[in-house]
Amino acid sequence: MPAISQTVDRVIQAVSIKYNNIVYEMKQAGDDVIVLSLGEAFFDIPLFPMDDLPMPAVYHYSHSRGIIELRKLLADFFAKTYDVHFDPETEIIVTAGSKAAIHMAFMAMLDPGDEVVILEPYWVSYTEQVRLCQGVPVSVPLETPVTDLERFITPRTRCIVVNNPNNPGGHLYSLAELQTLYALAQKHDIFLLADEAYSEFVLDPKQFHSLGSVDKHFTHSIVCNSISKNYGLSGWRLGYVIGNPTLINAVLKVNQHLVTCPATILEHYIARHFYEILEITRPQIRAVVEKRAQVLAYMDKIGLKYLPGDSTFYTFVSIDPSSLDSDAFCTRLLREFHVCAVPGIGYGASCDRHIRVSVGTESWERTTRGLDIIRALVAATTPR
Repeated sequence: MPAISQTVDRVIQAVSIKYNNIVYEMKQAGDDVIVLSLGEAFFDIPLFPMDDLPMPAVYHYSHSRGIIELRKLLADFFAKTYDVHFDPETEIIVTAGSKAAIHMAFMAMLDPGDEVVILEPYWVSYTEQVRLCQGVPVSVPLETPVTDLERFITPRTRCIVVNNPNNPGGHLYSLAELQTLYALAQKHDIFLLADEAYSEFVLDPKQFHSLGSVDKHFTHSIVCNSISKNYGLSGWRLGYVIGNPTLINAVLKVNQHLVTCPATILEHYIARHFYEILEITRPQIRAVVEKRAQVLAYMDKIGLKYLPGDSTFYTFVSIDPSSLDSDAFCTRLLREFHVCAVPGIGYGASCDRHIRVSVGTESWERTTRGLDIIRALVAATTPR
C-alpha cells in the first residue's frame, strides 16, 4: 500500500475532538456521560426566517473574501466595539471557521523550517497546523511571562501566537502584555497572531483589548476571530482573518484554492441578523461566564486547584498530586465514571498535570457532580 505523507503522519489528532468522539459513541450506546469537554456553549437561539435572504444568490458561490455586506458589518462592529479600524475591501477575509483562518494565515507566512512561538497552555491545533505547514512549533512553558518571551525567538522565528482570552486557562491579556508582544514583533520583524475566538466571553467588555487596537495599521499583526464560536453557532463554521493587504492577499490565494468561500447562505443570514443574534446571546454569554466564576468558587470549596483566569467558559484544573498523567486520568474518568474532560497534555508538555473542564454545556448539578468525581479520582490515585 502506498505510504501517506510523513508530514501528516507526524501530526497527532486534536485531543479534545478525540475525547468528544468517544462521548458521541458512548451516548449512542445508551450511556449517560457528564460532558465537561465540549469546546462550545449551548445557547437558546431561535432560527430567524430565511425566506427574506437573496434568492437565488444563496445557492451559489460568493466572493472569496466573503460577501461585502458581512465584511462591512464586521468592520463597523470592530470600529464601534474595539476602536479597531480596517478596510473591509482589502483587510479581511471571511472564512469557513476561525480554525481555517488560522491555518491559512500560517500557510501564507511560513516556509519549511520556519518557527512559530506558541505560549502554553495553547489551543490544541496551533502546533499541528504549524507542522502541517512544515513549520516548527516552539512551545513556551506554562507560566512564562511575556516579558521573558524573547529568549525563545531565533533567526528562524516567523510568528508568535497568543490566544486572547485563553483556551483552556481563561487568561485575558492586558493592554500592557499586548503592547509588550507587539514591541517584540516589531523588534524582530515577525508576525504576531492573536486568536480572539472568545472575545465575547469576558464579563467586563472594557477589559478586552483586540490586538488591532495596539497595531493600528496591522503592520505585524494578524487577528483571527470566530462568529460561530462567539455566538453559539459552532456548527455553522464562520470565522474571519484581519491583517494588512499583503498578508490578506496571500491568505486569499490559499482560500481560493482550498475552500473558495464560506457557505453563502450562512454569510447572508449572519449579515441580516447579526445584531439580533448579539442581543439574544450576550445575556447567555454573561450567564455562562458568571457560572464559570461560581464553578471556581465551588472548586475552592472542595479543594481543586486551577490556573488563574476570569474569561471564557473553560477552567484548567490541576490533578496534582495524582500519580496518573492527564491522559490516563481522563481515560479512567471517562471509562469508569462517565465524566469527560480533556487531558492537559494536549495543551503543551508543561500542562500534563492539568485537565480542561468546560462549563458551557451541562447543568449546575451535573457540573458539580462531575467536579466531585474529579476530586475523588485525584484522591484515589494519590500515593499514600
